[in-house]
Amino acid sequence: MDISNTPFLLIALIVGAIIFLIVFFHYVPFFLWLSAKVSGVNISLVQLFLMRIRNVPPYIIVPGMIEAHKAGLKNITRDELEAHYLAGGRVEKVVHALVSASKANIELSFQMATAIDLAGRDVFEAVQMSVNPKVIDTPPVTAVAKDGIQLIAKARVTVRANIRQLVGGAGEDTILARVGEGIVSSIGSSENHKSVLENPDSISKLVLRKGLDAGTAFEILSIDIADIDIGKNIGAALQIDQANADKNIAQAKAEERRAMAVASEQEMKAKAQEARAKVIEAEAEVPKAMAEAFRSGNLGIMDYYRMKNIEADTSMRENIAKPAGGSPGNQPLSK
Repeated sequence: MDISNTPFLLIALIVGAIIFLIVFFHYVPFFLWLSAKVSGVNISLVQLFLMRIRNVPPYIIVPGMIEAHKAGLKNITRDELEAHYLAGGRVEKVVHALVSASKANIELSFQMATAIDLAGRDVFEAVQMSVNPKVIDTPPVTAVAKDGIQLIAKARVTVRANIRQLVGGAGEDTILARVGEGIVSSIGSSENHKSVLENPDSISKLVLRKGLDAGTAFEILSIDIADIDIGKNIGAALQIDQANADKNIAQAKAEERRAMAVASEQEMKAKAQEARAKVIEAEAEVPKAMAEAFRSGNLGIMDYYRMKNIEADTSMRENIAKPAGGSPGNQPLSK
């Protein structure tokens, strides 16, 4: 054996040992296993190695098992935690929620907790909300009382999470929508806005009686009216708009009647002009008829003079019958 190669062999052995230890502690978390053993959790190094092979992080599963064991939750197994992690769940949140529910005497099974977590809800926050109710502020809700006065109300809704309804139950948006609808209905049924301002708690009582939390993930504990402001006089504005509309309709009808009257007048003038044209046309035929009568011997000269005398007499009578304000030629001579 060549003594000169001894340092190189030693270095190679040391490097190999280091690489072996790194690979070993990566796939077999010895210190995590030791922590579990000290905490009383029964798990083997082989199981930790198999977790690495299954792409399940032991540093998530084992601390969860330790926390559950220390909290007295004996029915949570390693396989269940691994299955929940592989399904895309949050193991830490589920374990925290189960421990908190157990300490608060809230009935919550592992199956229910995992179902809530896989549904996308924060199960740990839900358990906290069951212990410590949450206050939700509604946006300003506008409603109009029967007297036409607009009121703007803001409410604070105290809710508690309903564990049994977290899967498939409606969220906060539904609660706010239902509370807003109840406020609008309560104010709209009031005779006047003064009664609402005097007794704002009547709104809360009416809204609470409607059972707005049905089918939601929350239980409404109370609804408190935080603020009520007076808005516009909607009734007066509607009356003004109606009066303007009636005025416009009346003006349109009057304009229609005026147009019809103008059209009727124009029609009458046209008929009068047509009648005058026919009279002039008829008068133009008189000389022709008289000439024809002279030629045929049906009209003599004495008949013609007699007709002229009758026309002159008629004209004189018409002038005498005219009022005194007529033309100077038609006024009677002064004595």
